[in-house]
Amino acid sequence: MAALAGGSAMPVQFVKFGIVGVVGFVIDATALYLLINLGDLGPYIARVYSFVLAASVTWALHRNFTFKASAKGAPARQWARFVVINTFGAAINYGVYAALLLASDFFLSQPVLAVAVGSLAAWAFNFAASRRYVFSAASPDPAGKSGAADC
Repeated sequence: MAALAGGSAMPVQFVKFGIVGVVGFVIDATALYLLINLGDLGPYIARVYSFVLAASVTWALHRNFTFKASAKGAPARQWARFVVINTFGAAINYGVYAALLLASDFFLSQPVLAVAVGSLAAWAFNFAASRRYVFSAASPDPAGKSGAADC
């Protein structure tokens, strides 16, 4: 969590990250609702699709809004880095979502609320990882080839 500790741009980025997160949540929740109710998908499969859609939109918004000053480099490479790093956040997000559905009839009947809890659980991790490994001026290789060992 060292990425949360310093840098003058960090508070502004954190607020922007939150704004983009709200947009991502709305997209995720809306797509989930539509896929379950109109697409006739179950809540688990529907969530995979809704998450991929939300992740694609939030990457583009983070690149052009949240981290615009440091979001340089090839978009395809940055997207790949985003996917690799945020897979961990997605695991946190989906794990909380699925656990709530399994543990509670309330969340099973209201899966959008489980999306909200899962999103909040992954938020701090995703901010720190995105700021350090995806959108930093010198984004290190997340595989550890250039600086990832010092995190």
